[in-house]
Amino acid sequence: MAEHRQSRKRRYITWGVAGAAVVAGAGIAAQTSMAATTWPAQKTYTGRAFDTCTAPSLAAMKAWKTDGFYGAAAVYIGGKNRGCAQPNLTASWVKSVNTAGWKLIPLYVGAQPPCQTSANPEKFTAANAASVGAANANDAIARAAALGMKPGSPVYLDMEPYDITNKACNDAVLTYVRSFTRTLRAKTYRAGYYGFSSSSAKAIATATNRTDLPGNLWYALWDKKNTTTTDWPWDPKLYTDHSRGHQYMVNSKEKRGGYTITVDRNTWDAPVALIG
Repeated sequence: MAEHRQSRKRRYITWGVAGAAVVAGAGIAAQTSMAATTWPAQKTYTGRAFDTCTAPSLAAMKAWKTDGFYGAAAVYIGGKNRGCAQPNLTASWVKSVNTAGWKLIPLYVGAQPPCQTSANPEKFTAANAASVGAANANDAIARAAALGMKPGSPVYLDMEPYDITNKACNDAVLTYVRSFTRTLRAKTYRAGYYGFSSSSAKAIATATNRTDLPGNLWYALWDKKNTTTTDWPWDPKLYTDHSRGHQYMVNSKEKRGGYTITVDRNTWDAPVALIG
């Protein structure tokens, strides 16, 4: 059974689909159709990253940095479906952890598909997928900017598992994702996507029409393999320009520098936030 953080009542939700996740923010050509737009240079991080439901305290982040095992951390910047409170996640915290050497990966838990079986505070429909996608993206941009994450930063849209064989539902997802992506790019934020290899990420990676899809894919495939290449399950020519993340292990309880945190492990070779 796959699990991922989303429930407001508990830290993890049990899903009926195993998975992969996607991120957007690769090369400029993949990010925008407006050739005249001047994009800030992408900031790429290559190495291990972790994600955890609530952003850790600044003291814990500094302690975890000492052994160098992780160099980046994903943070849940917003979305009505975000599963945990974020008392530590402030502009001051972002600036401080950046100064301490951490790279940050902004993750936004947007509206979820109409055919998804889990209960969520926000879902989109086929009729409003485009408008909800744009509204979610504008909210994500505002939240990223308020945290000091500048234009040129990626925002990774979290899409949980759903039945991708349901054509009407899948078409609605693609409409929503394309609208989210276009809106980010219009404000010069890179588009990213987190999804599951058997469902939500697969839908993006295998879509025939590549127009306005995220430029970075963060896939959840819990095979415990620290790689973004050898277990890549789709066209090897996709997402090759420093635009892949791989969530390869979940629920790993780890103690570093005297602080114990339960995290998911990721291999990263993709954009991270521009802080300033």
